[in-house]
Amino acid sequence: MLNEYQNDSFAQSSCTNVNKKVRILFFRSHFISRKILTFTALKLAILFMPKKIQFIFNPSEIGAGTRGSSLGPAAILAAAREVNSPFFDKYPPVILSDWNQLLDTASPYRKAKRIDGMQKVFNCIEQELARQKNAAQFPFIVSGDHASAGGTISGIKKVNPGKKLGVLWIDAHADIHTPYTTPSGNLHGMPLATALGIDNLECQKNEIDSDTADYWNQLKSSAILPEDLVYISVRDTESEEDFLIDQLGIKNYSVAELRSIGMEKLLTELKHRFSNCDMVYISFDVDAMDPNETSLGTGTPVPNGLSVLEARLLLTEMIQLPNIAAFELVEVNPCLDDKKNKMAEVAFDLIKSMVEVLEKEN
Repeated sequence: MLNEYQNDSFAQSSCTNVNKKVRILFFRSHFISRKILTFTALKLAILFMPKKIQFIFNPSEIGAGTRGSSLGPAAILAAAREVNSPFFDKYPPVILSDWNQLLDTASPYRKAKRIDGMQKVFNCIEQELARQKNAAQFPFIVSGDHASAGGTISGIKKVNPGKKLGVLWIDAHADIHTPYTTPSGNLHGMPLATALGIDNLECQKNEIDSDTADYWNQLKSSAILPEDLVYISVRDTESEEDFLIDQLGIKNYSVAELRSIGMEKLLTELKHRFSNCDMVYISFDVDAMDPNETSLGTGTPVPNGLSVLEARLLLTEMIQLPNIAAFELVEVNPCLDDKKNKMAEVAFDLIKSMVEVLEKEN
């Protein structure tokens, strides 16, 4: 089934026999030939609506191992103001509640630090996505650390039950650890395990208490299938994650492979793969990019990532997917930036480029 975030331009190219005003004519369908107004066209008429963008700032950083990613959304706002951009006047963000005060005390959950708060973060995101769904708005999320993306995925799925969700995860890290395998206990390394609903007990090296297990089971949504998850730029993993990636057959387009096959072929393959999904969520961690070209303004920078140009080309193309459901950018950390606010400036430039594309579609 196609989803409500799909747009008119795709409908026109995908169903050339349908009049450009098919959504209006739908309500007068008894005047239109059955040969023209097919069942497929009816679905396109109802579901391919313009994307009304709503920014959501989620400043949670309780899943990270370093401090400062909660300031990422504000740093991006500062980058816009530095160049006197009215961008966020045009697109004022909704700002979510956070539970960052939990960072002021030690967490009793050593292998899933502050997992009690993460459950609240997930619930908050899910509730906001339900509101955006009811308002027929496109969620453009800017978050602190990547842990809360598990809540974004579960939230999308909850407001679209029965629909097949694809995930494009652009990141230096696989983020598929569990409390049973994590070397750090930081939840920003586990969001995809919650989305897949897995424990990876085959690689278990940690014993966890019953409270941690209960919280973990509540976070697991099983919202996606492994074949509907695609990595890009993942290049810093642990053996437990490598085991899962291999066992589950998760595709990872390395930076080297991207450059070998070329951006055009990559985009063609991605669009073909996600055409089998009703919805697609794109999650972009700024550490997917090469820190030599951006900065160290992110929690866990890794060399040899995407260039800024590659990231822009990839994002501005994929944001145009007809079945795009939500986009999220994470892990800008101005406290770690060695070039003043460079990472936030790059992030703002990418955001502007994607929104310009969406505006043209509308």
